[in-house]
Amino acid sequence: MDNNSSDGTRQIAEYFSRTMPQRFRYLYEPKPGKSNALNSGIKEARGEILAFLDDDVVVESDWLDRLTAPLRDARWVGVGGKIIPDGEFHPPNWIPLRERYALAPLAMFDLGSNPEELREAPFGTNMAFRKSVFAKLGDFRVDLGPQPGSAIRSEDTEFGYRVLKDGLRLWYEPSAIVYHSLAPNRLRKSYFLKWWHDKARADLRCNGVPAETKLFLFGIPLVFLRRFGVWTFRWLVSFNPARRFGAKLKVWTIAAQIKEYRRLHADN
Repeated sequence: MDNNSSDGTRQIAEYFSRTMPQRFRYLYEPKPGKSNALNSGIKEARGEILAFLDDDVVVESDWLDRLTAPLRDARWVGVGGKIIPDGEFHPPNWIPLRERYALAPLAMFDLGSNPEELREAPFGTNMAFRKSVFAKLGDFRVDLGPQPGSAIRSEDTEFGYRVLKDGLRLWYEPSAIVYHSLAPNRLRKSYFLKWWHDKARADLRCNGVPAETKLFLFGIPLVFLRRFGVWTFRWLVSFNPARRFGAKLKVWTIAAQIKEYRRLHADN
C-alpha cells in the first residue's frame, strides 16, 4: 500500500507484482497518514488473516508460519511476536531498564521465551489478526499513527487494547521473531523524549483524564500539575543516570498530557 511515497517504492512493488502476481499486489492510498494506508490495505486484503510488520526489520524464513500458526486455534483472534534488536545491542546507562516499557521507543517487544495468552496489546512491528476482527471492531484510528506534520503513534496498541476490552483473546508467540534495526539517532535522549512526548499525547486521546479528576487549576487537571511537580523534583535530585533520565521522561510525558488536554479542551 503506497502512501504517497516519493522514492522508488512504486517501481519496485510493481516489478514484484508483475513477476509474482499471486503473491504481490501494488495499491495506492493518496490520503496521507499511516492509519489511512493500513485501513485501505485491510479493506483490499483477500486473506482471512492479516500480518503486520515494519519496513526496517529482518525476519526468519519461517516467520509468517510461526506468527499465524496459533490462529488455527479458534480461541485466538490475534497474535503478537517477539521483537529484538538486529545485531549486538548494549543499552546506554541512561535508559531506565527497570521500567516495563523502557525499550518501547526502539520498538522492542520481548515477553520471554514461553508462548502464552497475551494480556496486553502487541506492537505493530510484529502482529497478526483475523480480518473478521476489523469487521467487528472497526479500523485503526486515523487520529493516531504517524502522518505528515505529526509523529503521534499508538494506532496499533489502541486497536490491540480495543480487542482485549471486547473480551477477545490474543496469543504471544515468541518463536515468531523479527529483528529490528536500531538507527543511531534512536539511541539518543532527544529521540526518547520526543517518542514519549508523542506517546503521552496519544494515550490521552485514547484514555482521557482519570475518571476521578474533579479539581482544576488554570483549566488544567490538578492531578497533572501534582505529578509534574513530583517528577520534576525527582529529576533534579537524582544522580543515578537511569533514574534521573527516567524521571525526566515522566516530566516530558506529563507536560505532553497537559498540552494535549488543553488542545482537546480548546477544540471543545
